[in-house]
Amino acid sequence: MKLFRPLSALAAVLALAVNLSASAAERIPVLASFSILGDIVANVGGDRIAVTTLVGPDEDAHVFQPAPDDIKAVARARLVVVNGLGFEGWMERLAQSANYRGPIVVASAGIKARERVGDDEHDHDHGGADGHHGKDDPHAWQDPQNVIVYTRNISAALAKLDPAGAEVYRKNGEAYVAKLQDLDSWALRQFAQIPDAKRKVITSHDAFEYFGAHYKVRFLAAQGVSTDSEPSAREVATLIRQIRSEKIRALFFENMSNPKLLQQISRESGTAPGGKLYADALSKAGGPAPDYLALMRYNITQLLDKIRLN
Repeated sequence: MKLFRPLSALAAVLALAVNLSASAAERIPVLASFSILGDIVANVGGDRIAVTTLVGPDEDAHVFQPAPDDIKAVARARLVVVNGLGFEGWMERLAQSANYRGPIVVASAGIKARERVGDDEHDHDHGGADGHHGKDDPHAWQDPQNVIVYTRNISAALAKLDPAGAEVYRKNGEAYVAKLQDLDSWALRQFAQIPDAKRKVITSHDAFEYFGAHYKVRFLAAQGVSTDSEPSAREVATLIRQIRSEKIRALFFENMSNPKLLQQISRESGTAPGGKLYADALSKAGGPAPDYLALMRYNITQLLDKIRLN
């Protein structure tokens, strides 16, 4: 009998591997447009879905150019989740190229959009595709209360696609909503300790208007809503004068933006950069913002440290 024990153990391992492989194969393929949204979808879907993200960590959806592998990923999906509000101007063309006929869920549906900041010089195509920002600011995820709306929209869409898992999606969604509420309560308490006059921040582009409105922080940016916009020399000079006159000390780069413009503003205003904020993308797995909740806590801590110096 002893001679057969290793074979029995091996058979058990092989059986487990087959079961795991089968389980993975049975997961519903869901595609999310960018990394932050992919994390939210994964929290709601749990083990019943397999999430693929088009625009990954530390990548910029504003300048995303779909590759052949992206077309294949869309074609394989049974559900596509997008942010909406003009953020994925390339998605319609990509879905057509993939001959995708499944549901496309707009996670931001039901959210009151903020009008984008900036003038017509910043009115650019998104990612060089057919889409356009229009008047809506797409960065709604910067307010955790909006992400609660995202979560419930995603939960409802998954339940419709997979009725057998509806209760799982509901429970996962509500558990995630509880974490979002905890995050928001913590953040509101932190900012309540800072006088309104100190809440001024310089960033690369206008990605934080929802955050600013919710937490009463004033964000100033050289670029418009899209990172492919180029401010005029007059706009840059005006911003530098404002930084000097108001003695703003909170100046931040963004993880997916070219730092050259902020470096110029830092030199000419005499304000040292405060580090990096995560605006439109998560960090890679080993970084400080590998998921949405970590991203928000990291950004808020960074901002508070510098705002106190204003």
